Amino acid sequence: MEVHVDSPGGLRRQMRVRVPAEQVAKAVDARLTRLAQRAKLPGFRPGKAPRKVVEQQFGESARMEAISDLVQQTYPQALTQAGVTPAGQPQIDITAEKAGEAFEYVANFEVYPEIQLGALDRLQIEKPVVEVTEADIDRLIGNLRKARREFNAVERAAQNGDAIKIDFLGKVDGEAFAGGEGKDVQFELGEGRFLPDLENGIVGHKAGETFTVDVRFPADYRAENLRDKTAQFEVTLKEVREPKLPEIDAEFLKAHQVDEGAGEAGLRAKCRTALEKERDKAIQNRLKSQALEQLLKANPIELPQALVAQEIPRLRQEAAGRMNMTNVDAAKLGEMLPDALFEQPARQRVALGLLIGEVIKAKDVKLDAARVETVLDGIAADYEQPEQVKAYYRSRPELLQGLRAMVLEDQVVDALVAGVTPSETPMSLEQLLNPQAASA
Repeated sequence: MEVHVDSPGGLRRQMRVRVPAEQVAKAVDARLTRLAQRAKLPGFRPGKAPRKVVEQQFGESARMEAISDLVQQTYPQALTQAGVTPAGQPQIDITAEKAGEAFEYVANFEVYPEIQLGALDRLQIEKPVVEVTEADIDRLIGNLRKARREFNAVERAAQNGDAIKIDFLGKVDGEAFAGGEGKDVQFELGEGRFLPDLENGIVGHKAGETFTVDVRFPADYRAENLRDKTAQFEVTLKEVREPKLPEIDAEFLKAHQVDEGAGEAGLRAKCRTALEKERDKAIQNRLKSQALEQLLKANPIELPQALVAQEIPRLRQEAAGRMNMTNVDAAKLGEMLPDALFEQPARQRVALGLLIGEVIKAKDVKLDAARVETVLDGIAADYEQPEQVKAYYRSRPELLQGLRAMVLEDQVVDALVAGVTPSETPMSLEQLLNPQAASA
């Protein structure tokens, strides 16, 4: 078998393969022999037709099938002989094919880029320094109580935090508009479900009142016909209920898996542990994000388009999962979420994958099995029956593989950061966990 590889440019390769006539003839003969053993031809019992008759009937199709088989067999052998590793599936074209002669085909594919990592000790890493304070614990306990709050009807005027029920009808220049009417709509004042003008206009009114509120639509409002317009909403306030937070009693402690004897101190200790765990995870994510972003920036590489094309459908499925669109037909999903939306993130993910692989080789990073178990223990600890959760992970190869990949990526980040002295940046827990909200 003759193999020759050309480089048309970049990562593209064109591999020409010539298979000897003798090998082709042998493959065709083997296929015809198998056909003759089971062929059903008029005038002959199954498998008893003369070889010449079988050749006349099936010769051409047997040759085509034999050539297809030979391509499948010789392609990996040719790659080994040429010493190339393709990135993605090839496009194969048969360029010479004639009975009794050798046949040739050309495989077009891309190869992986050759990567020379830049100096890894030049990373500039900022490490957040965060103390979990009593105020943070108070805030968490407040959220836990809020999650279990009850609402009771009141006769006083509505205020922020109350749950209300309203009917409303909005008009612009005296004309009703699409989406401007609602019946028995329930929400909490202050949670931002409706435009601020409407929510603020309800505050101060009592159940049973009907009133009008002027509402200014913002310039970037989703409905173009309402942008920068002022609407008059006729509102009927049908119900006002105020929130009542639960006491931190035995029932509340039990609901959060805290022993009654431990009391509020036990709850606070559990909250501190949970917040510290969340803090440590967020810090690790900050370090990881910085390290990988700088690794990517310092090492621009040419990417095999085949790998990018393979990544786009994965990103589309992930996006569909986040938007509860997993039941949408694949073709329709492709129209709703076109490839162009995912081209750049796909390129970034492919580049990071290649660079991480190179760091693993350069730093001789090996998967830490004990660390995988530690991470699995941490995941399972959040559930009432952790052993069942761990058993479930171990029974699902794809979940376990994803967990191992995550741990290996964290080990790569550790290896990158190991040679760097991070600059410490003090910040609050709120700034760490909710940077956008904190800055706002």
